[in-house]
Amino acid sequence: MQPNMLEHFLGPRRCTSTLAPQLGGFYTHNMLDTFSNRPNLPPEIARRRTFAIISHPDAGKTTLTEKFLLYAGAIRMAGQVRAKGEARRTRSDFMQMEKDRGISVSTSVMSFDYNNFRFNLVDTPGHSDFSEDTYRTLTAVDAAVMVVDGAKGVESQTQKLFEVCRLRDLPILIFCNKMDRESRDVFEIIDEIQEKLAVDVTPASWPIGQDRDFIGCYNILCDRLELMDRADRNKVAKSIEIKGLDDPKLTEHVPEQTFLQLTEELEMVRELLQPMDPQALLNGTLTPIWFGSAINSFGIKELMDGIGHFGPEPQIQSAEPRHILPYESKVSGFVFKVQANMDLRHRDRVAFVRMASGHFKRGMKLTHVRSQKPMTISNPVLFLASDRELAEEAWAGDIIGIPNHGQLRIGDTLTEGGAIRVTGIPSFAPELLQGVRAGDPMKAKHLEKVLMQFAEEGAAKVFKPNMGSGFIVGVVGQLQFEVLASRIKLEYGLLVRFEKSQFTSARWVQGEKAAINKFINSNKQHIAHDHDGDVVYLTRLQWDIDRVVRDYPDLRLTATKEMMVW
Repeated sequence: MQPNMLEHFLGPRRCTSTLAPQLGGFYTHNMLDTFSNRPNLPPEIARRRTFAIISHPDAGKTTLTEKFLLYAGAIRMAGQVRAKGEARRTRSDFMQMEKDRGISVSTSVMSFDYNNFRFNLVDTPGHSDFSEDTYRTLTAVDAAVMVVDGAKGVESQTQKLFEVCRLRDLPILIFCNKMDRESRDVFEIIDEIQEKLAVDVTPASWPIGQDRDFIGCYNILCDRLELMDRADRNKVAKSIEIKGLDDPKLTEHVPEQTFLQLTEELEMVRELLQPMDPQALLNGTLTPIWFGSAINSFGIKELMDGIGHFGPEPQIQSAEPRHILPYESKVSGFVFKVQANMDLRHRDRVAFVRMASGHFKRGMKLTHVRSQKPMTISNPVLFLASDRELAEEAWAGDIIGIPNHGQLRIGDTLTEGGAIRVTGIPSFAPELLQGVRAGDPMKAKHLEKVLMQFAEEGAAKVFKPNMGSGFIVGVVGQLQFEVLASRIKLEYGLLVRFEKSQFTSARWVQGEKAAINKFINSNKQHIAHDHDGDVVYLTRLQWDIDRVVRDYPDLRLTATKEMMVW
């Protein structure tokens, strides 16, 4: 799934990424978010920081998320992804499969206070098989924290996710993790980031020593010495205020040879790299980098302070027929994720809603734009991953959950005012297709209901062929089939088997109704419908697509569609 498939959905943006030439000038920057006459946000909105954490698998993203919660006082002990027993139970990985395998397969949301800020943190799956969930999540945040492994540098999935962030103009902050282990030269890491990601990097901190000799960091922004405690992984690092590199306190804590290397490297930093520029960060042209060790709770506080002080306030949301401004008095929000059965005891379906404007209060009536019907939001919840509490209020920038029975779907907009539709939430054509059958033929109807729920959740694409019985399930990666089978068994008590399909890809059919009907009648064996009822063309070979392009010039086969219609 390539980032340039998103171009239809991202709206008017400035494209500064390496994809710019191949997009042919599609993107033009909209300066709505930098109007000089933009009014100040209400204090409650201004203190919100809504951001996603992204990375390649195993870079330490989920561990970093746990330490954020620890430092904010939201939990007492951080779970470790590779620990044993109770210690392994991270808050952000709430599915049974996530707990068993120690990987994130679903986006989770955590809202908590840190100092004077309200953080809405979204932990995304790192595995490429679940990238569509991550791509949709990036439509609901104002910034991203990218975790880089100090030994491996910029990996493939990191690069893909970064490109998507740049296409959305998201400010990005980098945390270089695992500096207490064998790692690469720091200048080499920064050079690779600048070369592969085409972004200027400025160090907010600088590591002191490497590998086993790593003792901490010099905080460039605050002129402090941060020392790591290897003995207690849940202990806040010791911080010592100093007055420049000439301060004798430095030599009291840093070995002489290490100190000489530190001063030499910082001199090179001043000569070669840009200083911190908050506006350049918000514009997406400069990325600050912090160094540390998430497992040892080191560098976390400095990163969190950076997010609070330099991260963006809630931003303007692209919508039709007009954009939504966060300081508008009327409430609006949009659904970017649906999760079924987060609580197996209640068989619930929770819609994750990013508040785009206004001050929401529990019990408000909002218009469900797609159906044009009013909805009373009586039991909204705030998240700490799978844990939740009743939300009495929410402001623009917050993410709340709305329990419902299928009324809300990904892409839906809720408003207190007129018919505004948030745009830019994509759905991608699957890359793998398989048939699916219930282990017990008598449970076929039950399976159909289950599959429709997963389709509405966005966990898979489900196609009903016009000819033959059964369903075809489409996913991005093979691991998704395993997750689906596991969840169907655990959540619904239903055994299923996936079977090889004769089809290899799917495309949505767009055009005039008469032309589509004519096409359907001539290609019945290739036609299916998705859970929205949209027409889908199932293909076996690239030749099938080429034939349609040649023989039906009045139709378009698309690999993306927007997850919402009026």
